[in-house]
Amino acid sequence: MRKILLSSLVIIATLINAQTEIPKSYSNLRYSGDTLILRWQDADLHQLKERARYKYAEIVINPEGTEHGLKYDFKNENLNGTMYYGFINYNDGSFEYPVFFKKPARIKNGIAELDISRMSGKYDMINWEYHKKGTIGYRIVDDKGFFIYDGRINFKFNEKNFSPSPTIIEGPFISKLKDTKATIWYKTNYKVKTTLTINKTDFTDENAKYFHSFTIKDLEPAKKYNYSVKCDEFKYEYNLKTAPKKGEKTPFTFAYASDSRTGQGGGERDIFGVNAYIMKKLSALAVKENVAFMQFSGDLIDGYSNSIDQINLQYANWKKSVEPYGHYIPIYVAQGNHEALINTFPMMGLHFPIGIDKFPFDSMSAEAIFADNFVLPESELTTEDDNKYDPSENTIDFPPYNETVYNYTYGNTAIVVLNSNYWYATLLDRVPETSGNMHAYIMDNQLKWLKQTLAKFENDDKIDNVFVTLHTPVFPNGGHAYNDMWYNGNNKIRPIVAGKPVEKGIIERRDEFLDIVVNKTTKVVALLTGDEHNYCKLLINDKMKRYPKNYDKPHIKLNRILYQINNGSAGAPYYAQEELPWSEFASGFTTQHALVLIDVDGTKINVRIINPDTLEEIEHFKLK
Repeated sequence: MRKILLSSLVIIATLINAQTEIPKSYSNLRYSGDTLILRWQDADLHQLKERARYKYAEIVINPEGTEHGLKYDFKNENLNGTMYYGFINYNDGSFEYPVFFKKPARIKNGIAELDISRMSGKYDMINWEYHKKGTIGYRIVDDKGFFIYDGRINFKFNEKNFSPSPTIIEGPFISKLKDTKATIWYKTNYKVKTTLTINKTDFTDENAKYFHSFTIKDLEPAKKYNYSVKCDEFKYEYNLKTAPKKGEKTPFTFAYASDSRTGQGGGERDIFGVNAYIMKKLSALAVKENVAFMQFSGDLIDGYSNSIDQINLQYANWKKSVEPYGHYIPIYVAQGNHEALINTFPMMGLHFPIGIDKFPFDSMSAEAIFADNFVLPESELTTEDDNKYDPSENTIDFPPYNETVYNYTYGNTAIVVLNSNYWYATLLDRVPETSGNMHAYIMDNQLKWLKQTLAKFENDDKIDNVFVTLHTPVFPNGGHAYNDMWYNGNNKIRPIVAGKPVEKGIIERRDEFLDIVVNKTTKVVALLTGDEHNYCKLLINDKMKRYPKNYDKPHIKLNRILYQINNGSAGAPYYAQEELPWSEFASGFTTQHALVLIDVDGTKINVRIINPDTLEEIEHFKLK
């Protein structure tokens, strides 16, 4: 897997401006010089230039040391505002947060100096004057009060000057947790060697690098392990607990949520693309409830950007919001529509530009950049190439699925993660000329993979429960009746490949999906969805009305019930409930922020929904 490093941003910027081959899956596109042109309604639409309010490479920088502290030069004369800063005391609690000093630094014409020397004496709560080193946490806020980024930096002092030191700026995070192994990964601000110590064994980077990942094997099931990471002269200590042996029916709890993009209300509800306020509360509640892991399925960030550098800064803010808790538990994520990274073209009369997934797909698509920012399980599913719509056998014409479609197990339970925003074209229903995929449409190869994966678990005696999670509801209930797997009942909605619509429409594909998760397996107990910014549970059964009037395609019969648990309440602006054909089967609807806690005890499953902001229980029910 590839990981974007600080030093590679220059290379990416060069790629953006270079002419690359247009995938054959698109249509009506050509180049004029290095400018991409879309032919639409007898007009040539020129690709819009990259626009980014703030960029990762401009904001996540290393300072210079001074006599009094650390000087940041953001190389942007138009950046004015405030840097709040303060010490992080790693010996004072398990979850590191800075305690901001009473006097912030001013950002003037892109330059700010953090005066560490003032934080001496009664303000030296980390004893840096004695140890000659410490860690500063900081927050960048522009002159309009907009929160841009929360960061941290290690420093040293040699009696005359301060100097910045190698720092873990993202992580460490736990991923791919199993009964006998786990992956721990993190990112540093300088290219350095680091050492991870766990189970009395040291793992050291072979070469100096920015991105660090270690897979630890030969662990014991269901056992707590302390681990430490040493970066330069700084050492950090955390712990993890391995999963129980596969098939074990040991009780456990996991958490579920989605949709943490920017909310309203100011402050930490919008740290450049992320509602960090709710994500912090939600993550803290999850850890307090002793969850084994958290699944977060889509719309982590605002996204919808044509700038990789802007998307990366938003991802950095999301990771920062959950980071203190991700040291201890895995947080698995899925791709949503707001993770869209797109080539954009102007569209008269609409608030949004026409957008198609960036290419080259293997390095610049939304899927590739999503995978660059996280370490997640991988599957044998590669792309949508080699399906019956593939326009060319000799070229790769679809994005990689990478780490956006996968599954993992914990004890007797499996989680299957889908990507319902693959190869997403933002306005395809109104601008079909580009080709692309629709929001919520599961394309052929992914559907085939799902069927095979669920069949594997159906025949696995060690797996009793399966949860399928995807960003988009099968049956929307509030806010997305106009799309998701419904589109107001319009089955004409479907992907377009190389200018040709595929055979099955959205309602037909929804039914094929339902047939797989309901009729072809007995172990799928719930669909975990988001997209709609509310909590709602829906009882899916054969009695519910689920077809538009005069629908002339086959109606499938559902041979058992299944719950859809929608929780898009992690901070994005709310949606109220709508009246839909199946509304009588919906219950528990709330626009309050919510964390879904799923308690698994063998084959018994109970669900609790708690507001992370107030700690009030919204509801609880027996799932199985």
